[in-house]
Amino acid sequence: MHPELLKLERTLSPSVLTKVDDALLDKYQVELWIKRDDLLHPIMSGNKWRKLKYSLNHALNVGAESLISMGGAYSNHLHALAYTGKRLGLKTIGLIRGEPAATLTPSLSDMQAWGMELRFVSRSEYRVLRQYKHWDALPDLSAGQYWLPEGGAQTLALQGVAELVQEIDIAYDTLCVACGTGATLAGLVNAVPDKVSVLGFAALKNAGFLTADVNALLVRPRANWHINLDYHCGGFAKTNAELLAFMDEFEARTQIPLEPVYTAKMLYGLYDLIQKRTFQPKQRIIALHTGGLQGRRTIQR
Repeated sequence: MHPELLKLERTLSPSVLTKVDDALLDKYQVELWIKRDDLLHPIMSGNKWRKLKYSLNHALNVGAESLISMGGAYSNHLHALAYTGKRLGLKTIGLIRGEPAATLTPSLSDMQAWGMELRFVSRSEYRVLRQYKHWDALPDLSAGQYWLPEGGAQTLALQGVAELVQEIDIAYDTLCVACGTGATLAGLVNAVPDKVSVLGFAALKNAGFLTADVNALLVRPRANWHINLDYHCGGFAKTNAELLAFMDEFEARTQIPLEPVYTAKMLYGLYDLIQKRTFQPKQRIIALHTGGLQGRRTIQR
């Protein structure tokens, strides 16, 4: 590991497993634990750090001076990348989907404050950018520039996600995670024991394409995973009254903060499936809190 990255990693806090004590879970005889990756760091939290770690290590080792990536105006990935780049002394460039608004979102303001150069691209241009998966695949890269695909979704990202699985020291039946690009899900599927099921919850609408994207990242074909498409609550970064009410109630019961873009949708869907008796009694479920609490700033009540 590059010395500068090791130094940065030492500033992270432990990601603990927290058991959720809930009468509803007791009623359905299901045990739920939360893998608290949100505790890793206030900004470089959750799967953002996991997916960036080995890509950043490679970038530093090949002598990169500038990191280029893509995302939306509320991108957790770009938010973490801008901060991490500043900490590592690397220039960052964010290709932002859509036209610039009169006022930057809080996420974009943070990125800009940390030194990221923001370049807005049309939605059609953005779709083209999705085809470039390798670190040197982006056309017209200059010397010293390193490309990270959307969400950091490349093979190196899976190594960091696999470390998350290695940290789980209790037996479990199902591992749940919210899905944006599917890279975290793929990393989990690659790393879990054969008897463990991995259940993804799509955070965006019309996300059927994720199945093919995840399959493309798997080391070998596996049949122990599934992506649920039913709990996007209207689309990416969209909310509804039911989701927000669930968030409020869950946080009041557990004192675990959620954000509405990813983790709250996963838990909302998971609780609904539990009440529909999708899981057998005595099953132990671990749900991954993927951090990104800056996404709470998207809530409009």
